[in-house]
Amino acid sequence: MELKAERKSVAALIEENKRKSRLKQGLIEKSVPIFLFVMAVISILTTIGIVITLLVETITFFERVNILEFITSKEWFPFFEADPQYGIAPLITGTLLVAVIAMVVAVPIGLATAIYLSEYASDRVRRVIKPILEVLAGIPTIVYGFFALTFVTPLLQKIVPDLQFFNALSPGIVVGVMIIPMIASLSEDAMSAVPRSMREGALALGSTKLEVSLKVVLPAALSGIVAASVLGISRAIGETMIVTIAGGSKPNLTFDPTETIQTMTAYIVQVSLGDASYGSTIYYSIYAVGMALFIFTLIMNIIAQWISKRFREEY
Repeated sequence: MELKAERKSVAALIEENKRKSRLKQGLIEKSVPIFLFVMAVISILTTIGIVITLLVETITFFERVNILEFITSKEWFPFFEADPQYGIAPLITGTLLVAVIAMVVAVPIGLATAIYLSEYASDRVRRVIKPILEVLAGIPTIVYGFFALTFVTPLLQKIVPDLQFFNALSPGIVVGVMIIPMIASLSEDAMSAVPRSMREGALALGSTKLEVSLKVVLPAALSGIVAASVLGISRAIGETMIVTIAGGSKPNLTFDPTETIQTMTAYIVQVSLGDASYGSTIYYSIYAVGMALFIFTLIMNIIAQWISKRFREEY
């Protein structure tokens, strides 16, 4: 009798433990979706809050400054007390100039790196190069900025004697170096997604490895490569510290990379350091410039998504 009672007690204890485990598992299954939903809502509300803040402050700015002057004027001198000028064109040209130079540097090197990693590199070499690219991507941008100012600019001045100390060429090159890992990594992922059967079929027809890379893999991964390049442009447009340190703070409507320029992000940094009092027109101008920057990056991201959908290969 005692043995039966002990067996019943052990069975009841096991059953109780199973019941508690099921209750705990059920609680976790119910709480995880709620937690994930809350996190998603927070991210959406944060984005909405940023957009609303930009809109409200930008509207305040345009109540003081004519929007046509902001868009069409070719001079940006907000700190002139007598006759301030708020034409954003010099900031836009400076931003685009740096972005174009960066892409001229980053796209060929990043694409060549991606082709090598995807088609030529052995697993051992890939394990060495990929961490190096990750380290390159993890370097703080302020370090890149001082590298551009103290090393790249003096080096370029030996080649281009007319190059000013603050210029667009040096930060453009360094921004390009900074976004190489992004373009290389995303492009390599797109190329790796191309089925091996396409490569083997081309090789079986007598194609060389280079021909397979350029005429089979590259066209098949075109959507991912173009999307990576567009995202790289967005990253270059939004770069702050490199252009602030090495580009200068002189708004200049020029496409000459040897001259001093100021980008949209550099202007925001300049005003944010305390050069304008709260509630002044100059203060609200950083929101107008920020809205212009937001629109640029939004357009770039929309283009990247459209390209990915438009040219996606189905396998």
